[in-house]
Amino acid sequence: MTTRHDTATAPRSEEGGAAPAGPDPDAEARRRARLSRRWQRDRTWSPYAFVSPFFLLFLAFGLFPLLYTGWASLHQVELTAPTDMDWVGLRNYTRIFDDDFFWNAARNTLTIGIISTVPQLLMALGLAHILNYRLRASTFYRVVMLAPYATSIAAASLVFVLLFGRDYGMINWAIGAIGIDHIDWQNDTWPSQIAVSTIVIWRWTGYNALIYLAAMQAIPNDLYESAALDGASRWQQFLHVTLPSLRPTILFTCVVSTIGASQLFGEPLLFDANKGASGGSQHQFQTLGLYLYEQGWINQHLGRASAIAWTMFLILIVIGIVNYVISRRLRASSASG
Repeated sequence: MTTRHDTATAPRSEEGGAAPAGPDPDAEARRRARLSRRWQRDRTWSPYAFVSPFFLLFLAFGLFPLLYTGWASLHQVELTAPTDMDWVGLRNYTRIFDDDFFWNAARNTLTIGIISTVPQLLMALGLAHILNYRLRASTFYRVVMLAPYATSIAAASLVFVLLFGRDYGMINWAIGAIGIDHIDWQNDTWPSQIAVSTIVIWRWTGYNALIYLAAMQAIPNDLYESAALDGASRWQQFLHVTLPSLRPTILFTCVVSTIGASQLFGEPLLFDANKGASGGSQHQFQTLGLYLYEQGWINQHLGRASAIAWTMFLILIVIGIVNYVISRRLRASSASG
């Protein structure tokens, strides 16, 4: 007698075994949702992970020293006991503002900055205009422009010390050949500042020239073609096409050069014949950077040096605000024009 099976038998595969069960739709949906959440988290947080090393280094070596210096500027701190801090409020600031050497360093910083920045940017603009034309071995000339920037400050300053030597320097030999008496470049006020400015000019002119060159190459050629069709000469094209297009870049280089001039330290330090931070025998080329170094590491007044550092920082903030205002006005004038 045959028996009847009401339950269905499992399907058989071709090899005779049971056929594998199909994928679970719910498990596949959960897996896709999990991968989607992971992808969303990766897209959201990966950029922060990539830039986090910069912020960690900035917090450790930028923001923390800045805040700690501001705190130390309100205390009397000596280099011999940096952990012993006595609250003095703004006395360090009032003392440096009453110090004639501070104002002498500020004047020297201003004059050296003007003497070095104006010729430097003018020469850089001229060199960039020349390099903008199609020249043979243009890559070689660009590398030559950048070579002074890559040279060590110490090496460059020592070479210029030899060039500006009073008795055996090449500069005095050259001017003596045309009947001019020898100049004491290291001990006279204006000659020493001119000599220090010459080091800065030599080192940074090529760097700024390459910045101007990059900006010039971004100017559309259609502007020059239209000016040429209107009968404009090369000089007129430079005045009416190149310079207006370079206004943002010129402003940028002026601000950067001003900031660099306010922080000038290595060149005057190494140019000093006494190899000290006094900036010459009569402080004739002592900059704010040298004055800070003298107060903090020679006179060992860390609180006063911190006040000088924060004063320089506030000066840079003012320069940045002026740059922002001028750049906004330039953009507004260019948009209205």
